[in-house]
Amino acid sequence: MHRVLGDRRAIAILLGPALLVYSLIMLVPIVWSLGYSFTKGNTIDGFSGNGAANFSRLFDDPAVRDALWFTLKYAAIVTVGQVVAGYLLALLYVFFLKKSSALIRTLAFFPVVLPTVAVGLLFQKFFQVAPQTGPVNSLLNAVGLDSIDFFGSAGSAFWVLIVMDIWRSMGFYAVLLFAGLVDIPDEVLESARLDGASGLRLIRHIVLPLSLPVLMSSLIFSINGTLKVFDSVVALTNGGPGNGTTPLTLYMFQTSFTYSDYGYGSAIALLLTVVCLLVSLVVYRVSQRDITEG
Repeated sequence: MHRVLGDRRAIAILLGPALLVYSLIMLVPIVWSLGYSFTKGNTIDGFSGNGAANFSRLFDDPAVRDALWFTLKYAAIVTVGQVVAGYLLALLYVFFLKKSSALIRTLAFFPVVLPTVAVGLLFQKFFQVAPQTGPVNSLLNAVGLDSIDFFGSAGSAFWVLIVMDIWRSMGFYAVLLFAGLVDIPDEVLESARLDGASGLRLIRHIVLPLSLPVLMSSLIFSINGTLKVFDSVVALTNGGPGNGTTPLTLYMFQTSFTYSDYGYGSAIALLLTVVCLLVSLVVYRVSQRDITEG
């Protein structure tokens, strides 16, 4: 293996096809989109250069600021919710259910494989107020409270979206973190128990530090996905009411394909790319520092 990995020709043969596919699917569209961001027009009327006008418009557009704020707020809350809920489920699997956790893991993971549209329709029915009262409002009426139009205001629609996406994805992070927890040596846990560590003390001082690498990997993976949220928003609220739940991805899509402003849409896409890179870099640096200090 050392001889093969030391041969540049072998490396080129092994990595060449994957790099070619990656370049065609990922890198070329990014460069192409960057070029579009310096133009105006569409496929029917043609394109013409307009310099940095799209970027000037980007910083003056209140809709971009609202979409960016929604994206960052959504990403922060859902990332924390996904990872924390997944970690608690993983702890439940390892320390309480143990070998009998297979069925619970399957049930918790099941929402991950459901189509996003189906999950969105399920939550619409679950929280609807008309024409039929959904289970949530029926429960509120049963305890003497008035029905709430959860999709009538941006605030309540935002929290329904948060609940839906955490419920839908926490099973995935539970399995991911479960794989990290089972790698902790039993000898270390047994030694800690003999020294008097148990319950929350065991988790805080032994389990959490040893599972920090996979926890940070899950955090980076989650925040990259939540910053690019699109399908769940379209399935549940379609950005409404108004633009109250419109992330950068949906605003970019509407600008490019609804209003045929490809140049400005590409500038919004570039902004999202920069935000993802910066956030990932910050989280990575913090995680490396924590792991090194640990």
